[in-house]
Amino acid sequence: MAAIRALVASRLALTPAFAPRPGLRPLPFGGPAPSPRAALHASAPRPVARVAVVLSGCGVYDGTELHEASSILVHLSRAGAEVQIFAPDIPQMHVIDHTKGQPSEGETRNVLTESARIARGKITDLAKLSAADHDAAVFPGGFGAAKNLSTFAVDGGDCKVNKDVERVLKEFHQAGKPIGLCCIAPVLAAKVLRGVEVTVGHEQEEGGKWPHAGTAQVIKALGAKHCVTGVTEAHVDQKNKVVTTPAFMCDTAFHHVHDGLGAMVRKVLELAST
Repeated sequence: MAAIRALVASRLALTPAFAPRPGLRPLPFGGPAPSPRAALHASAPRPVARVAVVLSGCGVYDGTELHEASSILVHLSRAGAEVQIFAPDIPQMHVIDHTKGQPSEGETRNVLTESARIARGKITDLAKLSAADHDAAVFPGGFGAAKNLSTFAVDGGDCKVNKDVERVLKEFHQAGKPIGLCCIAPVLAAKVLRGVEVTVGHEQEEGGKWPHAGTAQVIKALGAKHCVTGVTEAHVDQKNKVVTTPAFMCDTAFHHVHDGLGAMVRKVLELAST
């Protein structure tokens, strides 16, 4: 066996493919190792911004829309942002059986606990979120924004917004720090930040492509300006530093939603750097 090892080692040493290349030093197993210069370039970049992501549970019908949250986190990660995830420590409005789309009678869940599923356990009570510690805030959609972060799903334009959600929106706005919201979440800004410009997509259902188009009229009734925007686009209210995109307010393929969320994240990070 020792003789076989020696024979293999001698043949590898004579093979050009295994010869060390300039600028690289050999590993113990015979492969190349990065030079100090290469290692420097491979190091993790410094975060471009510190972003707070606010969740509303876990599941489109009673919490956060998972695809939207995941897409936002991917775009933020790729951009090099430092992310901290928050959710209010409150009971959900109700629990929906997602296989049936119906309430689960007698079942209760906590918004913070459910949101921790998306955050892989790394989550903080929204009551501890301070605009002073972050450069931007992002609110994914899902019915949780209309049921847990507010009462919009029940009360429409007469809704109440969770006190910490309202505080956070006002803090970031007053500090001149950007806020991103998608899907149904822009109604939170429309309710709290008077005169803000937002989008939830188109204003007509268009044969079912925009099933929640009526939301635009409620936004207008709140005194906000609704801007018609395609699903792959994001609207920027430069004055208020509020960036919104329709996401799953449009009945479309996920990759279109993903592209729109990417546009929103890019605009939020651009505003955070100015």
